Amino acid sequence: MAGMATHVITGAGSGIGAAVARRLHARGDDLVLHARDAGRAKELAAEYPGASTLVGDLADPDKLSWAFSHQSLPDRVDTLLHIAGVVDLGPVGELTPKTWRHQLNVNLVAPAELTRHLLPQLRLSGGHVLFVNSGAGLRASADWSAYAASKHGLKALADSLRQEEHPNGVRVTSVYPGRTASPMQAKVHQQEGKAYDAAQWIDPESVATTILMAIDLPGDAEVNDLTVRPGR
Repeated sequence: MAGMATHVITGAGSGIGAAVARRLHARGDDLVLHARDAGRAKELAAEYPGASTLVGDLADPDKLSWAFSHQSLPDRVDTLLHIAGVVDLGPVGELTPKTWRHQLNVNLVAPAELTRHLLPQLRLSGGHVLFVNSGAGLRASADWSAYAASKHGLKALADSLRQEEHPNGVRVTSVYPGRTASPMQAKVHQQEGKAYDAAQWIDPESVATTILMAIDLPGDAEVNDLTVRPGR
């Protein structure tokens, strides 16, 4: 995508989202960074000079409409990058509805709601929606039921959206990274009771490279599904 594209990014605070935001900012593109609250928005704006922010709590998708009605949504959106996510492990016999809802809200319902609000701009630009999914979006393991369900749902959202918006020139990509060195992965290891060694897992920069490849492809091609596994 040549020139000053505008990217809306969730999850730019750490891990894969931060790696993607840094790369796009460095090449001079316009960033609109989602933040859960005004304090976080201020931190992101300071980290990425010239970037705009969009505030709304992904854990409470019912209130996103209200939050956005009090802010200016960007006039132009070339890519919408859904990278934010939460994980909370536990067996089905112990997970509460609150834990289920939190992961479903942040990982699935909020991306659907954010997409709904920005679709008019994406249709105008012939834009691109990219979902950072997970290996758990393709297979579910013991103790991963709620997270995997949210990510299986995210795959369904992307697949339906792709068919609906193809006639409008909007491309849709799902990226399924394996375990990636990030604060989220450190938390997963803690929950699993395992020692965490970042060097064992994929560097967020490597996943960012695959994301940029997908959004920079010329308009005659679309990456539908991209699985990225640890190389060592």
